[in-house]
Amino acid sequence: MSKAQGLRFAQLSDPHLTSLDGVRWQQLMNKRVLGYLSWRHRRRDEHRGEVLDALMRDLRSIRPQHIVVTGDLTQIGLPVEFRQARLWLDRLGDPERVTVVPGNHDAYVRASWAATFSLWEPYMRSDADVRGAQAAGRLLFPSLRVRDGVAFIGLSSATPSAPFLATGALGSEQLQRLRRLLRETRERQLFRVLLLHHPAREQDEKWRKRLTDGDALCELLQQEGAELVLHGHSHRSTEVSISHGGHEIPVFGIPSSSAIGRRPGRRASYHLYQVQREGDHWSLQVEVRGYRIDSGSFVRQHERQLSLPVISSTSR
Repeated sequence: MSKAQGLRFAQLSDPHLTSLDGVRWQQLMNKRVLGYLSWRHRRRDEHRGEVLDALMRDLRSIRPQHIVVTGDLTQIGLPVEFRQARLWLDRLGDPERVTVVPGNHDAYVRASWAATFSLWEPYMRSDADVRGAQAAGRLLFPSLRVRDGVAFIGLSSATPSAPFLATGALGSEQLQRLRRLLRETRERQLFRVLLLHHPAREQDEKWRKRLTDGDALCELLQQEGAELVLHGHSHRSTEVSISHGGHEIPVFGIPSSSAIGRRPGRRASYHLYQVQREGDHWSLQVEVRGYRIDSGSFVRQHERQLSLPVISSTSR
């Protein structure tokens, strides 16, 4: 097969872009009061508007063909925050070129879908020609969006958790639907990018912050495969892998895209991925772009090149 044009896309995560100024105490009569105190005493000084502005400038200069956001756009999941985040998403790009999956901060407590996640549906919903594209609520996931040979498969690990926990879960039904999608997209020989908020492997996160059915997800991926897994949640840069059929599926986690970086290794960065098919292999270039305080801008930090096999039903 001749060399294809490919796709360049960006991954952002954990922008925590909303403000809680003006929130009334009546809105905090549950776990949200803990999140509010965390924001007031720490997070509002860590997640900065000037960093997000620099991010937006950099993206407009580079002009990736697609952008994925792997969760935690809000602080404590209030309806007013979802409205703020929708305005920011509209600035980021058209829903056709921006894909969002939710994070645990976006599902801090149980809340009305109509007042919260419904505002983001254009950015989360599957392509119109995908089976179940008109589903609502958590049945939106897994979502499927295909762009230039790349299949973005979005998962929701966002579930309300008890105070002092930041766990996530996919659930057996979502995993069952994911298995079908992975098989269908493999048959089409698409480059499958799995998007979720929590790290896929349970051992990569603290017990109170882990994906509780991560082992089930990893077992599924070992059986069905994928080309790339992307997540956020940990607010740090990570790279691990999951074995499938004699090769490794790369798994990348990235820091918050808005963090000023008061702790080592936590300063804002994002990833640019260039995917291109070359015969029986995929070429994957990964570029890390990080925020520099001295220049107030994002700059290229480093990049690497990976080669991944094209997996078909016969090579499974």
